[in-house]
Amino acid sequence: MYAVKAIYDGVTFKPTQPVDVEGHYEVVITFLEPVITPAKKNPRLLLEPILGKSASIGEFDGLIKIPDDFNEPLEEMKEYMF
Repeated sequence: MYAVKAIYDGVTFKPTQPVDVEGHYEVVITFLEPVITPAKKNPRLLLEPILGKSASIGEFDGLIKIPDDFNEPLEEMKEYMF
């Protein structure tokens, strides 16, 4: 089995890395998450901020994901807990 990450643009799948296989293969395609293009000036931001504009309520909805176990105790800290 060989896994390759790719981006689907609605028509074709574009691999994000070279694919080094020969012949024909049966493939399984799994859609993970939508791709959000990073901001051009600061690639750590998902979207480019608009200068002079403050954020409105719900503007960042769906851009930040907090895991379900966020408030659970960390495994590394168990020895310090009562």
